[in-house]
Amino acid sequence: MPVETTALDGTTVTTVYERGLARLIAHEIDHLDGLLYLNRMRPGVEPLPVEEYRQTGRAWAYEQ
Repeated sequence: MPVETTALDGTTVTTVYERGLARLIAHEIDHLDGLLYLNRMRPGVEPLPVEEYRQTGRAWAYEQ
């Protein structure tokens, strides 16, 4: 996922993020746009509480 930013000297810098870091960056950009993860969920789908994953040894899984 390419992200363009502006450096202090006014030049444009493009950085490419991949995999988990790309998801994290996209998540934070959503916050800048006023969006939460819940805004991207399909209608009728309920979020799973973090407690269901805490200390289970399972990694977070996302559908793409």
